[in-house]
Amino acid sequence: DSGMSPDEAKIAFLKVIYRWPTYGSAFFEVNQASDSSFPEHLLVAINKQGVNIIHSQTKDILATLPFSQIMHWVSGPTFFHLTVGDSSAFTKLMLETSLAYKMDDLLTSYIFTMVENINKQRTVRGKKQLKG
Repeated sequence: DSGMSPDEAKIAFLKVIYRWPTYGSAFFEVNQASDSSFPEHLLVAINKQGVNIIHSQTKDILATLPFSQIMHWVSGPTFFHLTVGDSSAFTKLMLETSLAYKMDDLLTSYIFTMVENINKQRTVRGKKQLKG
């Protein structure tokens, strides 16, 4: 017995998993052939922090792509293409999946929310400066 109540144990558990890089992610099984440094079969995890590329067998995180590194994405019925980097150096990751539309919707929602929050912070700062 650890001396914890069931509710305390739940809270302690959530405090641990909240720090995991895949916490709150939606996972997608994909195939890719565009980047030789990644295996053909991958898991893509999308959450409020960005996109994680995960080895489908070992579950190791192979790459973490914060939203600030995602330049562009496009999807179709069977594909999801992601351009990552900046204007001087970028990589295109071409993924095959029947759930591309869900990946697109999720990425669009997260980035829209992030931009909306940044704009709200700018507005609040601007009002404080006007009053100050």
